[in-house]
Amino acid sequence: MRPPHEVFVLIRRHDEYLILHRSPRQGAYWHCVAGGVEEGETYAEAAVRELREETGLDAELVDLGRPYSIHVECFLAEAPVDWEPRLDWEHDDYRWCATDEAVALLYFPEPREVLRNLVAR
Repeated sequence: MRPPHEVFVLIRRHDEYLILHRSPRQGAYWHCVAGGVEEGETYAEAAVRELREETGLDAELVDLGRPYSIHVECFLAEAPVDWEPRLDWEHDDYRWCATDEAVALLYFPEPREVLRNLVAR
């Protein structure tokens, strides 16, 4: 069951996006940084926490808003040129992808739509 309030964080490095593979016990699919908003957290605080927990990245976030009827707020983080993620237990692989490849890999439709809209700006 999905948490009632969630965040998605897209990580961009130049013109590539980081896509994470969930480990088999997490469902074995490609996704972006994502997670639930814990009690007492703002969406932005949850996004910062999830970004650190899932990848080790400390970055300024750009709020992309809440474009869905479900309670998901979306963020963008810029990664340094030489940065690579330090994955947590939830993930077993990652890829830096061009937009089209990232859209094709992402399992859920919401992050695909956010990525398409981001590139269209």
